[in-house]
Amino acid sequence: MIADALLRASALLAATPTPTPSGAPADDSVTPGVLGFVVTFLIAVVVVLLVIDMVRRIRRVRYRAEIGEKLDAEQAGEDGAGRPEDRES
Repeated sequence: MIADALLRASALLAATPTPTPSGAPADDSVTPGVLGFVVTFLIAVVVVLLVIDMVRRIRRVRYRAEIGEKLDAEQAGEDGAGRPEDRES
């Protein structure tokens, strides 16, 4: 009885046809379309804006460091030459 059920199940599975490819897919089903273009364009715009903001921030940090170095150099020059006890007469 079990052998008979297994035989019928195997015959049923063997008789089921396997799907065959019907050829190349249609061009409409493989392109991203307008939505894909819009999403890609928006991502590109966001990346460009982020790069511009990053460059602005890096430039600002660099300028602040340069100004800080100049102020430190001026303070060091004033401290050394500004005190009368440091001068030799």
